[in-house]
Amino acid sequence: MSTHAKRERLLLADLLEAAGSDAPTLCEGWTTRELAAHVVMRERRMDAAAGVLLGALRERMERVQAEFAAKPYEELIQLIRTGPPRMSPYGIKQIDEAANTVEFFVHAEDVRRAQPDWTPRELDQVFENALWSRLEKASRLLGRRAPVGLVLRRADGQTAVAHRGTPVVTASGEPGELTIFMFGRQDAAQVDLEGDKDAITRLNEAKLGL
Repeated sequence: MSTHAKRERLLLADLLEAAGSDAPTLCEGWTTRELAAHVVMRERRMDAAAGVLLGALRERMERVQAEFAAKPYEELIQLIRTGPPRMSPYGIKQIDEAANTVEFFVHAEDVRRAQPDWTPRELDQVFENALWSRLEKASRLLGRRAPVGLVLRRADGQTAVAHRGTPVVTASGEPGELTIFMFGRQDAAQVDLEGDKDAITRLNEAKLGL
């Protein structure tokens, strides 16, 4: 497994273990148990995980996820730590890096930021750059439901257009925070929003992400 994805995987497992099985997360309606079940299902039942994007498979995905959630919590944590099964595409380094780095980063923050005493995590520059690279490529997909124009701007001035339209809101921050924002966790992301006040309100209430 790649360096970033493996690190974020192990951090997510540690956070889930420390929080316990019934802790809240930023994923609406999910406790840590349900989040852990989602992560395991995504890697071990790709036939069901497609329901994340395909509405026709959503009922099947929810049923399979519930089956995983019924397993002992410690078993779910161990399955996350040990990684995908041998024949899974996620076992290929390039696919693991592309598909899991952001996935595990966001879900780790889902656990961390749902706690009342959470503090910002300091990310190294290499990882910030990796997150920005992925965010640039996915920004149009993640921002497709934005009700206003949306531009992302990192601290060094680089920008990406997430949604074309008017009025325009500019979201400024570090790549990690912009990633959290674009995955629909607007309230938990530490970003600065510039633009029309009503447009900012509409953006904060929008369902961004996948």
